[in-house]
Amino acid sequence: MNVQSTLKPYVIGLDLGGTNSVFGIVDARGEIKATTAIKTGGYDSAEAYVNACVEALQPILDQVGGLSTIKAMGIGAPNGNYYKGTVEFAPNLPWAHDCIVPLAQMFSDRLGGIPVGLTNDANAAALGEMVYGVARGMKNFIVITLGTGVGSGIVVNGQLLYGHDGFAGELGHVTMVRGEEGRLCGCGRTGCLEAYCSATGVARTARELLQKTSRPSLLRDMNPDDITSLDVSIAASKGDALANDIYAFTGKMLGEACADFAAFSSPEAFIFFGGMTKAGELIMKPIREAYDAHVMPIFRGKAQFLVSGLDGASAAVLGASAIGWDIQ
Repeated sequence: MNVQSTLKPYVIGLDLGGTNSVFGIVDARGEIKATTAIKTGGYDSAEAYVNACVEALQPILDQVGGLSTIKAMGIGAPNGNYYKGTVEFAPNLPWAHDCIVPLAQMFSDRLGGIPVGLTNDANAAALGEMVYGVARGMKNFIVITLGTGVGSGIVVNGQLLYGHDGFAGELGHVTMVRGEEGRLCGCGRTGCLEAYCSATGVARTARELLQKTSRPSLLRDMNPDDITSLDVSIAASKGDALANDIYAFTGKMLGEACADFAAFSSPEAFIFFGGMTKAGELIMKPIREAYDAHVMPIFRGKAQFLVSGLDGASAAVLGASAIGWDIQ
């Protein structure tokens, strides 16, 4: 560790999700010393969002001695470009949906000029797993984040895969259903994995099944527009057959997708991260079964299917903070 990082013992990590933005102030050992969060939506501009973030950060900065103790900041964001520090045309961010936002520079300007690095949110989660989680010691793995959208962080030979433009690894936007039947995705295409296997996709599957069938379900007691993936999980845990079918459908599609992903990077593990993993075997069992049924024989039985060992947003926050430590 250099003299500067000794004098400035902390970095800020920001997990910028489609629903929540979670901040952590992290030391060099990977301990989160203070944390706070705000809602990501509800702002009419990126400037308004950054202003709200800086305001929310102030109390936890005070807890660690102020901005003078901060070496740098790392951000994990949807459609984050590691090379440019920008968020570009992010489908689930209203203030970055149709434009390029220089978010790293905006935060640096508001935080006294500290260095700020930025990467895709799922890449940040993969960094967190590699350094602190179940991927420790692994050189080839894929993290799949199941949240508002479906993201992925791909590690090959111990390095994150960025591609020539910083956007490699958008596995949530591989096409799973082709033709007119494919659901419209937030990216503007149809049939994407994200449109089916994200938390919002699971809720949409629930509404479609409730409309198409007259089968009894605990979900019928709810306003269809209010149903969330958590509601589906709760109903499934109570033995609701229709809710279980929703997870079987979702897991099957994820498993089929992973069977294709294995063909290009042969990972030693697929690691699933995000709120939907709380469904446990309801989602993991159909994933494994569909993978085994569809993967090429030479890859069968080689990959582990794991759930993130880090609590809540820790993986993404710690991964984002790791970017901060790497900035010179």
